[in-house]
Amino acid sequence: MNVSLTTIKNVLTRTSGYLTDVTSHSMQPYCGCAFGNSLCGVGCYVKHNGHLLKGRPWGSFLEVRTNAADSYRAHYEREQAWGRKHRERFSIFCSSATDPFVPQERRYGITTSLLQTMVNFPPDSLILQTHSHAVVDSLELLLQLADQTSVRIHVTIETDRERLPGLPRHATPIDKRFDACRTLQQAGLFTVVTVAPLLPIADPPKFFERIAGCADACVLDHFVEGDGSPDGRRTLRTELPKAMAEVCPESVQLEYREQIANIARAWLPGRVGIGISGFAGEYF
Repeated sequence: MNVSLTTIKNVLTRTSGYLTDVTSHSMQPYCGCAFGNSLCGVGCYVKHNGHLLKGRPWGSFLEVRTNAADSYRAHYEREQAWGRKHRERFSIFCSSATDPFVPQERRYGITTSLLQTMVNFPPDSLILQTHSHAVVDSLELLLQLADQTSVRIHVTIETDRERLPGLPRHATPIDKRFDACRTLQQAGLFTVVTVAPLLPIADPPKFFERIAGCADACVLDHFVEGDGSPDGRRTLRTELPKAMAEVCPESVQLEYREQIANIARAWLPGRVGIGISGFAGEYF
């Protein structure tokens, strides 16, 4: 992987498309993702963003935005005013096009510096989305931030299966992500397991029983409706649907999400979100 140092003019991006009804802004500590060659990278919608890729294969590069915290501070008042005027709240989704806790975070600390800055310059709310158990490294900082604003931690756990046929391994182990959720929740942070995109689940009752024991809510999303293209066309161009169908043929259909949702609701009544409304914090 090619890791390079770069700067960003404005680390706060006003949301459009899928995230419009979720937060006013998105924020990417890095450009590219070190998890791009893992299972989550196979169907990642960002790999279809030619403007971002610039001809580079997804998972082959990571740009470290060394001035991200300074950029946040410099644009804070203007973006706060815009968010409150146009979206009612200055709210941030971190991150939608990378992972805030890629392995390189331990060296460069870009996400850490952003969280430290937000303690003094808080948004009205923050959604922190990750595939990594390393989120617990920032536990004390997240608790400080939660004293200043609304913080919701989303940890993606797409399935209980360690492998899908022909596809790479998960970015981080499933068990470690469950352990991270338990640590976050027990510390008092609102913790959500995002089953997104929903992959074939071997033992749904056991899976959601496990989620219910370590998270405040869960969100289910399917690549159909969830990858930002009509009928999931982006994902259908990848190897993910084929591998899903080998394990569970019905899992590639949107109806599978509702089947699984019914099981999830039995274990998490009133705490299950579906699709974009779930990411926005609406649970049924």
